[in-house]
Amino acid sequence: MHDVIAPDEFNRLVGLLYEGPLENVPWESFMEALRDLLDAKYCTLILRSPSPDDLGLTINVGPTEAKAVAAYSEYYYSIDPFVGLPRNKVVTIQEFMTLDGWVQSEFYQQFNQPFDILHILGADLRTADGVESRLRLCRARHQEDFDTRAKAICELMLPHLERSIQLHHRINRIESERNVYAGAVDQLAVGAIILDEKGKVLETSQVARNLLDAEDGIRLKYGILHVGTNTDTAELRRMIAESLRAQGRAEPTLVKALRIARPSGRTDLGIVVRSIPPSEWSEGKSCPAAVIFISDPEQEAQAPQEVVRQLFGLTPAETSLALLLANGLTLQEASEDLDISRNTARAHLRSIFSKTGVTRQTMLVRLILKSVASLG
Repeated sequence: MHDVIAPDEFNRLVGLLYEGPLENVPWESFMEALRDLLDAKYCTLILRSPSPDDLGLTINVGPTEAKAVAAYSEYYYSIDPFVGLPRNKVVTIQEFMTLDGWVQSEFYQQFNQPFDILHILGADLRTADGVESRLRLCRARHQEDFDTRAKAICELMLPHLERSIQLHHRINRIESERNVYAGAVDQLAVGAIILDEKGKVLETSQVARNLLDAEDGIRLKYGILHVGTNTDTAELRRMIAESLRAQGRAEPTLVKALRIARPSGRTDLGIVVRSIPPSEWSEGKSCPAAVIFISDPEQEAQAPQEVVRQLFGLTPAETSLALLLANGLTLQEASEDLDISRNTARAHLRSIFSKTGVTRQTMLVRLILKSVASLG
């Protein structure tokens, strides 16, 4: 390896590779470093190949305009001859096809030649999870073709790039799942504040941020959570400390509850503090250790009207009435809000009862609020 790349340079590249999944543009620093090292004009990583139904996902470093990447994703991918390479093997375009065949191809003449690209070095990767990616480096016509040293350096990088892509895929999947669960909590109008092992705020949900911004019974001051009165805040800190101790001892989940009066006089906030058991191999530093759930009884149900209509087979008028009742209005108040007579409202309600199988207004409210409609 020493005759191909210096150990310090190799270690730098590998470090950038494994830091890649954490960058805003994944692997951008690694690709810039590899491009400079191999004197390439462009370095491109296709994480997801384009298709007729998908523009794919491409990361490119170099002077290429965004419209060129878009053009490839929209059409030129379909006529690219430099695909289907031997798995995890580095090859040049001239090892893959003849030079005449390459320069006479539609892809070269319409896409590469305008950007002054002649020489290409590439590799196709497939991770253990089945993720397929492509690495491509390009040089201009006036440059020499990629030599054996350039190929050797890329071959040294491939196993690490493959593992880094696999890590990125798993991180992305976990992040997507987290967003689904966070979105569901927000839709249920429950705020969530996640704390680390020192009680420091790690993350807040959108509902929690809205409540904190309002500063009506709960607020952040110098990064410290305050609720209600000084006595309330002291009690909350005691509950948090108890939850963190339970988390540190890997005890069963501990749940504590607290009701907070609001200065505005609005309905009290409900707070639940819950410990988060550590994962088996957690090092315990800056990891979620406790979560505070906050409910605002005055928060209206957010069930989309169309979802409620489809879920219970209601008419638009019946759906509007059902949602107003679910948000706490009386039948009289709902009829006034909808600008309909009380008799019409009663007729709608009887039809709603028939379609949902409930017999009382309280049962209807419970049915809507506990349904999956609010997650729509």
